[in-house]
Amino acid sequence: MEITNKIHYVGVNDRNKNLFEGLWPLPNGVSYNSYIIDDEKICLIDTVEVDFFIPYIKNIQEVIGDRKIDYLVINHMEPDHSGAIELIRKYYPDITIVGNKKTFCMMKGFYGIDKNTLEVKNGDTLCLGQHTLQFVLTPMVHWPETMVTLDTTSNVLFSGDAFGCFGALNGGIIDSQINCDTFWLEMVRYYSNIVGKYGTPVQNALKKLANVKLDYICSTHGPVWHEHISKVIDLYNSMSLYKTEPGLVICYGTMYGNTERAAEVIARAASEAGVKNIVMYNVSKTHHSYIIRDVFRYNALIVGAPTYNAGLYHEMDVLLAELSNKDIKNHYLGWFGSYGWASKAVAKIQEWNDTRLHFTPVGTPVDICQSLNEETYKQCEELGRSMAKAITEE
Repeated sequence: MEITNKIHYVGVNDRNKNLFEGLWPLPNGVSYNSYIIDDEKICLIDTVEVDFFIPYIKNIQEVIGDRKIDYLVINHMEPDHSGAIELIRKYYPDITIVGNKKTFCMMKGFYGIDKNTLEVKNGDTLCLGQHTLQFVLTPMVHWPETMVTLDTTSNVLFSGDAFGCFGALNGGIIDSQINCDTFWLEMVRYYSNIVGKYGTPVQNALKKLANVKLDYICSTHGPVWHEHISKVIDLYNSMSLYKTEPGLVICYGTMYGNTERAAEVIARAASEAGVKNIVMYNVSKTHHSYIIRDVFRYNALIVGAPTYNAGLYHEMDVLLAELSNKDIKNHYLGWFGSYGWASKAVAKIQEWNDTRLHFTPVGTPVDICQSLNEETYKQCEELGRSMAKAITEE
């Protein structure tokens, strides 16, 4: 499919994989996007996961027939985008691979390839005929070798994983051809779980591109952005600055329902105090990627779990470790816990916050022995109201 001015989409869809990177659920699949610029010199931008090479090479041949490809630009060396390099070289043995110094270090390590390469530095250009490409290095968005490629002739940005999202493409490729409603939250889930730790590098990349006119953004996952470019860039800017909207995420672990009941009391009190955006998750049921997504969306988090084996309930421990690894900023935190005979959960959650999370504490933690009584019920209500006050007065 031609996107614009002899730039063609040749990517593929993966509706078979259950977990992206072995970690993140793919209920709607994922696309691996690749592009061809059909000019005096033919240029392929990124490749796809090697399992999909047969449909991929057919997509390429539908555009260029039996002509050769002159250049392959690798914006990102992650194997879902570089995995087909070896097979592409077998079909096009004279192809020149374009990348930066770190690209080629990784390419040698992953695939043993170090011949027929063209190393580019930040700002370098490559003329294909009518199209001129400019390369912009964007390290740690989200690997150290990442870069983006700008077609200055057509105002098209080949952005690698930046501005990507989960979800296969169901017929349409460009945002103007499809209903994008399902992609927005999947962009937040993609960003928060995969790129979220790297807010500062994302900001650095956005600054490099701030004054560049863009008519199309061609990411390696999800739709080609055309009508919604401003929305996509604004969303990335907000997420990388850890900006949030007022709202509360309540996450709990529960074995026999007592901790869950406390979470319900807290949620009801927060709602009655004026918080409209409240989402609740059982950490043992909901995949943590959805919880992390909503923590990136809303400015407040309350967590609660039982004491288990003289420590913190396992799934809550895992979630707090995952959140700590994201370096999330500008959040309120409240917490509660329960125990049968020896309290540890409340202290362990506080330890996570003191040493790793560094969220702003709100309210008084509630420690519940066995099940809610009149006193701890009121304490849960007060925790909900205290958090509501912090949220609504921000």
